[in-house]
Amino acid sequence: MSNKDLASTIITNVGGKDNVNQVVHCATRLRFRLKDDTKANTDVLKKTPGVLSVQNAGGQYQVVIGPSVADVYQEVVDQGGFESMAQVPDDDVPKKEQSKLSLVLEFIASIFQPIIPAITAGGLIKAVMALLVVVHVLDSKSQNYALLNAFADAPFYFLPILLGSSAAKRFKCNQYVAMSLGGILIYPNFVAMVTAAKAAGDGIALFGIPITLASYSSSVIPIILGVWFSSYVEKFMKKISPDAVKFFSVPMVTLLVGGVVTLSVLGPIGTWCGNGIASFFKWLDANASWAVPTLVGTFSPLLVMTGTHYGLIPIGIANLANAGFDTVVGPGMLASNVAQGAAGFAVSIRSKNKQTKELAASAGLTGVLGITEPVLYGINLKFIYPLVGAMIGGFTGGLYMGIMGTGRYASGSPGLLVLPGYIGGEGMTNFINACIGTGIAIAVSFVATLVLYGIWAARGKLDAEEVGKAAPSPSGASAGASAAERTSIPFDLVSVADGTILKKEEILDQMFADEVMGQTIGVDPVNGVIGAPADGIIEMMYDTGHAFSVSTADGTGILVHIGINTVELNGKGFVQLKAQGDHVKAGEPVVKVDLDAVKEAGYSMQTFTIICEPVGGKVETFKAPGAVKRGDKIN
Repeated sequence: MSNKDLASTIITNVGGKDNVNQVVHCATRLRFRLKDDTKANTDVLKKTPGVLSVQNAGGQYQVVIGPSVADVYQEVVDQGGFESMAQVPDDDVPKKEQSKLSLVLEFIASIFQPIIPAITAGGLIKAVMALLVVVHVLDSKSQNYALLNAFADAPFYFLPILLGSSAAKRFKCNQYVAMSLGGILIYPNFVAMVTAAKAAGDGIALFGIPITLASYSSSVIPIILGVWFSSYVEKFMKKISPDAVKFFSVPMVTLLVGGVVTLSVLGPIGTWCGNGIASFFKWLDANASWAVPTLVGTFSPLLVMTGTHYGLIPIGIANLANAGFDTVVGPGMLASNVAQGAAGFAVSIRSKNKQTKELAASAGLTGVLGITEPVLYGINLKFIYPLVGAMIGGFTGGLYMGIMGTGRYASGSPGLLVLPGYIGGEGMTNFINACIGTGIAIAVSFVATLVLYGIWAARGKLDAEEVGKAAPSPSGASAGASAAERTSIPFDLVSVADGTILKKEEILDQMFADEVMGQTIGVDPVNGVIGAPADGIIEMMYDTGHAFSVSTADGTGILVHIGINTVELNGKGFVQLKAQGDHVKAGEPVVKVDLDAVKEAGYSMQTFTIICEPVGGKVETFKAPGAVKRGDKIN
């Protein structure tokens, strides 16, 4: 399925573009904020080729795509017009039943996600510098080191400004005023005044209002509280300010009042909270240093599933910013991620299904490099036993690094590529322990998954795909199946149009010719009436009318794709005679197409019937090429 088709399917099945309040994406997922998530058709999306999984967690409706998510996202934005769509006020969004924890995590995710690239860049520069110092390529007392250190430290030092920008988007207030508020917290003269007052034992005040002597560089909580308060000041000023002076009165009062309240009240509260959190983890590190990396290493897959792993991000960033060293979040997530990748590699070795082997190998590679969603949703959650193996591996790797007090000195997506970020401290001990812990997680996960495969097989719990009885290969035969094992589907498959059945070499679209999505038969229609390929229910009907799918009584999924690239017509020339959810008989008209209009627009009307989801690995021998009528049996 092309990115355009996939984007169209996704928009339709999240309830249409009018149901979308906001859409963003991360490394592997489209993240929707829907007005009403009950309108989303999750079951259809989960069965859509190109979608690995669907999760509804933390106030976000998440569609897992994999590494190609950025391309799909751009199609979603273009087709939905979401870039130019005004943000829907919260009061207009139907309230969903969410726990307070979910609401907090949604805020954390939305505020921190935009700044992660900057934090990662600074952290990795720091890691490369540490490596260059160790191998004596860079002198830590040179100008080169000092300048590079400015590059690495800048995202952390100016964290209040970065967070001010992203928090303003979340609290729906002026982004630049919020960034200016962050600038106040780290303004050089203010920092100098605080330093001098601390040294002299004095205090500072603004018009008699005492200002707490606190340092805000690299801080997290104070600026978030400050922007939150300033958003209310801004809304109040917009209501009371005359239009003639609103342009300057609103930002001026917002910055002035917000700045004073932040420095005198909210900043200190945030500082105390931050210090309290830091003190707790220092206590935990002193009394049970192994506990958190072990727990994070074990349960990270479940946290990622629910989106709650974003709750760990501020802790890790705060540790790096304040102490320059994180033993809490990074090591455990590193052990978990590489363990998930190793479980994928084990599946690729043991599985007897070609498609599963290929997916497990590629997804396993992205897993050990730090991006786990493809292997988590495409393999581990699907078959369960590799998920258990990965959790065992994450537990052992996290436990080792916890016992050894291993920590990271730089941020980055936890995987093999960020191991240089563990170079720091005295000598190379920390780095060596990180490598050992990573190796333990990989080895234990790999072996545990192989053992669990045997246990699952002995108990008959393996999925059909695991024993080679799933989707057919492009040749039309189930992977690994002998001729005696090839069975036909237990229903009549019929031609969807009057016309001519095509030879494989006559099919103009290589994807359909190669049967990438499943067994495929093509027909060149002589009129515009397109019918159902079998008895069943219309499981999915594209808004554009260019494609629909039918689910049969035994669960077989059949896709009918009308024309090549006809999605680009945006429904022009297509009339839907049936709707999603309708029952249809084999050959019954479903879509009527203006054949001449489609051809005049330069599109081929070659139409394809694809068996996307055969039940039990069943395959077909199709009718030979030649003339055919709609409703004629073709299997």
